[in-house]
Amino acid sequence: MSESDFEVPAGIDVLRVFLGPDGRHGNALGVVRDGRAHQDPASRQALAARLGFGETVFVDDPERGHVDIYTPGLRLPFAGHPLVGAAWLLDLEVLELPVGEVFARQDGEFTWITARPEWAAPHTLERYGSAAEIEALTGPPPGDGRLYAWAWEDEAAGRVRARAFPRRDDTVVEDEATGAAALLLSAELGRALNITQGRGSQLLTAPAPDGTVEVGGRVSLAAVRARR
Repeated sequence: MSESDFEVPAGIDVLRVFLGPDGRHGNALGVVRDGRAHQDPASRQALAARLGFGETVFVDDPERGHVDIYTPGLRLPFAGHPLVGAAWLLDLEVLELPVGEVFARQDGEFTWITARPEWAAPHTLERYGSAAEIEALTGPPPGDGRLYAWAWEDEAAGRVRARAFPRRDDTVVEDEATGAAALLLSAELGRALNITQGRGSQLLTAPAPDGTVEVGGRVSLAAVRARR
């Protein structure tokens, strides 16, 4: 089924986060504007599984920026692309999460969040010899845990080619754009990065002296039809 034919329940916005420079690609995100309609964790988990996006955000307080994040198989205390998307959609400067406050800002066509690397779920950051090796991957290599496969496209310019494989027990085989992994890689390398991930999504990062990392990208509403 094409994206334009995809049906979602009314009251859910579908975004694409970390679009490429041409406005294509990006990672799909569901945003439930009124989290009160799904108050208990079981109801939220069931809806996230039914939608099948990499993550779904439930907005519990749009003014304070209190949000709750679920993948199809588990709840997350922090994730990058849901927070970039929610900050853009709700025009928020602060998002409240169990790990702490995440600050957000708009800069032209980019939305940025600031977070700490220790908030992100652990990823294996595996460096490959070339961007061509990354593109040649046909699926997740054997192993457990989240894998972020990356290689330099242009080390001097901070340009990286990457792909992410959650390798977790839900429906997501490969993440098109993974803000948490980009944050971890930027922190490990200690430098700003311009990452091309998946089919052509773009993620920008900028580490700060206080140990935080900014992650930014473009966001747009996806063309979907609501089911009423």
